[in-house]
Amino acid sequence: MEKNPDIQFRSPEEIKCYQEEQLAEALAYLQAHSKFYQQMFEEHHIDINRIRKIEDLQQIPVTTKTDLQLHNEDFICVGKEEIIDYVTTSGTLGDPVTFVLTSEDLDRLSYNEFLSFTTTGCTRQDILQLMTTIDRRFMAGLAYYMGARELGMGVIRVGNGIPELQWDTIRRIQPTCGMVVPSFLIKLIEFAEKNHIDYNACSMQKCICIGEALRNQEFQLNTLGQKIHDKWPALQLYSTYASTEMQSSFTECSEFHGGHLQPELIIVEFLDDNNQPVAKGEAGEVTITTLGVKGMPLLRFKTGDICYHHTSPCACGRNTIRLSSILGRKGQMIKYKGTTLYPPALFDILDNIPLVKNYIIEVYTNELGTDEILIRIGSENRSESFAKEIKDLFRSKVRVAPSINFESAEYIAKIQMPPMSRKAIKFIDLR
Repeated sequence: MEKNPDIQFRSPEEIKCYQEEQLAEALAYLQAHSKFYQQMFEEHHIDINRIRKIEDLQQIPVTTKTDLQLHNEDFICVGKEEIIDYVTTSGTLGDPVTFVLTSEDLDRLSYNEFLSFTTTGCTRQDILQLMTTIDRRFMAGLAYYMGARELGMGVIRVGNGIPELQWDTIRRIQPTCGMVVPSFLIKLIEFAEKNHIDYNACSMQKCICIGEALRNQEFQLNTLGQKIHDKWPALQLYSTYASTEMQSSFTECSEFHGGHLQPELIIVEFLDDNNQPVAKGEAGEVTITTLGVKGMPLLRFKTGDICYHHTSPCACGRNTIRLSSILGRKGQMIKYKGTTLYPPALFDILDNIPLVKNYIIEVYTNELGTDEILIRIGSENRSESFAKEIKDLFRSKVRVAPSINFESAEYIAKIQMPPMSRKAIKFIDLR
């Protein structure tokens, strides 16, 4: 793909014109290579040559997570010999959705994170401590590594967890920037305080945070962001919002007034429940069309994330659309330790553990203002080894492990079947 990092600093009119040129290419590619979109265009009598403006996208039906779940392979636009990388994301119906990337897609992913890092002010003089996993079929960790490499930063692949190792790495190598789920910073602070580490005097100057919001829609620090800032004021906190499906990200600049769109890589709409554009100042569902993706491009894909958007010029000089922090989730979406989950994916895991007789999944907001998951399990085996076995299974399937409480199967059964219920309740949302 042609790289054009200066496009984000052009006028809104120039950005829109550029995106519409790229949209025509994306539609032609889908028409030629995507079985799913070929069928959609035929079924709805869509002439792609009549889709000239971004506003014309409203003539095309939206694509949903359920579409990806039910027709996963129909979205793949290349032969297996062109696929270089396979990743998965949790799906609405339980089984994970597979995404495939070509060599060109990996270059695009690398370029996206190069843009993301430069938006936060990173340069090749920085050293990045990567505190997220790079394995387990996880796209983001690989993207961060490749983007840092493209920028020329040094990278330390520490991975997630293990505060002792994180602090030892900071002491030894003196990184200036971290890539991290923000609630983990609380654990780093707690470890430092217990072990008399002066974290405000360490080399780390900024952290780019994923998976959890740091600010509210007024761009003020939320509970989690404020708690980190109060303890570690020397550390600058940047938010970035991304997903496997969009293969690109929205990242805050030093003005901290929303995550910037990368117009070369993605077109974004904000839709209501009727798939119509929301009015100015209203929150809408983030709906994306990928540009330049070869393996699994998406058209008008509804992410399920609700946010506000801003079109006024940013003081940093960019004229791109900016997203607020995600306000909420459509349906029962759970954001847990940087991973997006849906209850059916958790049901699927628990339903396949023989010693689990029944269960209730509870989701609530913890003291940091982020999602927490507690699974109450009815089982005769209540040993620590069995709890570890369950958590390891969750890590292997969805990359994170929720809290486990063992109860009697009789107690769980009473919760599952309240007097007025016609079916068993397995998910309780307390947020």
